[in-house]
Amino acid sequence: MMAEISEAERKMQFLYALRSKGVTDKNVLQAMETIDRGPFIKGIFAERAYEDMPLPIACGQTISQPSVVGLMTQALKLSHRDKVLEVGTGSGYQAAILSRLARRVYTVDRHSRLVREARALFDTMKLTNITAITGDGSFGLPDQAPFDRIIVTAAAEDPPGTLIDQLKVGGIMVVPVGQSNAVQHLIVARKTEDGLEYDELRQVRFVPLLEGLGKDT
Repeated sequence: MMAEISEAERKMQFLYALRSKGVTDKNVLQAMETIDRGPFIKGIFAERAYEDMPLPIACGQTISQPSVVGLMTQALKLSHRDKVLEVGTGSGYQAAILSRLARRVYTVDRHSRLVREARALFDTMKLTNITAITGDGSFGLPDQAPFDRIIVTAAAEDPPGTLIDQLKVGGIMVVPVGQSNAVQHLIVARKTEDGLEYDELRQVRFVPLLEGLGKDT
């Protein structure tokens, strides 16, 4: 009985932390309650999976803090009809959240090890609407374009033109912009017939968006 209470308390604290940081969309909160962050973090940091903080994962990458995942997801304004591109699979946690809210999620990462491990988790969780691909995410996935929504989980110096070209008119892209060793800004870009409209969400810190494939085992 005590284990059940602690599990319930953990979930309540997790959701309270999300709300206190501005994640208020009920569908996003429900998705983040459903997708357990624990399996996406391995090793010595596993016990910190439910804290609102970024944590190291394999290949020198990080899993974003849950409140940032929630804010980025919320900013996409997803519907169940949307086809989404995620650049930067990482642990797979963000893609798993997206899969609960969108019709189809394509996620691409330059590290084959991360893609393999994320696919295994998606299979275990029976998340059948995610396609995970090893590739150079800075080029997007032109074969699957256009996308209703694009989310980039690595910082670019400017919103990448290649990805903007793969976004539908009326679509939304969320991307951290700025140099990797400086303050970055989380940008929401909406594509209109006349170009792009930008809003700034908050300051963030992400790993840089790099071209090419990663070296990993």
